[in-house]
Formats: sequence, C-alpha cells, structure tokens
Amino acid sequence: MASTFPDLVVSYLKSLENRGIVQIPIDDEARSVLRKWVISARAAKASISPTLAKLPPRPIPDPPPSSNEANDELSDTSRNTISSLRALLTETPQEMPEENNQPNLTIPELAGNSLEENLTALRLIAERWQPARILGTLRETMVFATGNPHTDLMLIGEAPGFQEERLREPFVGPAGEKLNAILKAMGRSRDSIYISNIVKFRPSLPHQTTNNRAPNEREIAYCLPIIAKEIELIRPKVIVALGATAAKGLLGTTSPLSTLRGRFHYFRGVPVRVTYHPSYLLRNEELSERRKVWEDMLAVMELLGMPISDKQREYFRPKQH
Repeated sequence: MASTFPDLVVSYLKSLENRGIVQIPIDDEARSVLRKWVISARAAKASISPTLAKLPPRPIPDPPPSSNEANDELSDTSRNTISSLRALLTETPQEMPEENNQPNLTIPELAGNSLEENLTALRLIAERWQPARILGTLRETMVFATGNPHTDLMLIGEAPGFQEERLREPFVGPAGEKLNAILKAMGRSRDSIYISNIVKFRPSLPHQTTNNRAPNEREIAYCLPIIAKEIELIRPKVIVALGATAAKGLLGTTSPLSTLRGRFHYFRGVPVRVTYHPSYLLRNEELSERRKVWEDMLAVMELLGMPISDKQREYFRPKQH
C-alpha cells in the first residue's frame, strides 16, 4: 500500500531537517490541510476512547504571519523547499477519510449453508474490508486463517508479518516453528486447531522491506469485527491470545501482558487465556519464561479435558539438584 499523504509530509520534513532547514513559512491553504489532518486524527482517537471523546478539542493556534521582509530574505533553496511543501500539502489526499466520516463496521449477514461456506464468505468480506482500506496504514495482501474450523481450540495473534504476507498464512517462519513445537508438546498439531490474527493485513511502514510493526489501536478497532465474527462462527471452547496486541484487541485492555496471564478472561462468553507470543520466546529463551507459556498451555489442556502426563507437567521446570 502506498504511503499516506501525512506520511509523505513527515518524511519530507525530516529530509529538510537533515539538510539544516528547521523553519519554513506556510500559506493559508497549506495550513488548512494541516488543520484537517489534526482534526481527523483527533476524531478517530475520540471514537476509540469514550473518555477522550468528552474532552473539548484544544485550539490549533495560527502561527504568526510571515512578513514580506522575511520572505525577501529567504534563499533560493528555501523558496524551492516552500514551493515543494505547498504542492505536497495541497494535493488531494485521496486515501484520507473525511472528517467525522466513521466507517461502517457492521459485518453483512452470512447466509451460507455450512461453516465452510460462511467462512468463505467472511474471507471475501475481509479481503474487501473498507474500514481497513480507508486507514491507509495497512498493506494490500490479506492473510486470513489456517487450520481446522471444527475445533475446540482457537489461537489468535496480532497481524501478519513479512513471512506471513508472503505465504498468506498466519504464524509461519521462526515464530511459526516455535508455535508448532508448543503444539507438539501439547499433543496437538496445526491441522487440529484454528489459527488467526486480530488484524488481517500487515501494518505498513515507510520504505518497508522485511521490517514489521504491531497494529495500533485504530487498526485493531477497525478490524475487530472480522475476528469477532470468525470466533462466532468457529465457536471454540477456548481461545489462546498470543501476545499483548491480541489480548488488547479481545479484552479491550491496556494492562501489561504479565498481569493478564495466569488466569482465564472472556470474550463474548468464550474463555481466553493470554500468553506470550512465540516470537517473545525466540528473543528470551530463559527456562522461567518458557515455563510461563507452558503453564498457560497446561491450563488450556485442563479446561479442554485433554490428558496430561506427568512428563508434560514437568516440562521446563528447573532441575532439582
């Protein structure tokens, strides 16, 4: 997905700063565009946070007008810079939603005759999901889900990364291999469970290659109806939220993951166990951290009535001397 106009402006301003230009005048037309972006951003933030919505907007002060004398003293470089910035700002920002034009987050009625037909319909809806498109911060390729929809266990991560986008499947690459190892230790496999993500599109970055980022609050809020419908269709007995972003989306909380794990929460009546993302274990392979994840999985196994051997219960415990 192409960079949004605000991204381009920020990138351009940073390039000016690197060249030693730290102050430039702007005209009323450019100032009006900047106002619109600020107001739109505040409105979007307020739509996510009811508390913020009650706060009165802070006025945006006008910068002092530039005098003719000051303009006369500008160098040719500065004049060219101002012209370039004005042209960039006053282009029509096609990708930006209009002020106070909140997207429709309602999933259309699914009229399939089977779970598979309804999931296929939901996949098509997700691929064309306009709330995700109008953000301008998510890439084009949709990564839906994998696994068995007729399952008792659903795993939910945050969003596709580079490898997931390339293969159009969640949890591949090193994080996927770590997840496969966890499932094997549980006596399960990928084709016996259902794996999905809170956000179905890879969050974008300027000049992005293999680098990834977690989805932000607005991206989560705009994509949440898709995963909520998915959970409604799958009807798992338990959900495992892999990582803080998945927990934030499902539980609507900003609490640290460390305080959320160790007990069950609920999403629309379905038990949710929060644990660390497999990529966390790739960065931190201490036995104590691996044990924490395993304790969460043992709790899931117990809730599902799965057999647990003595050997499984002792995985990743410090050896007694």
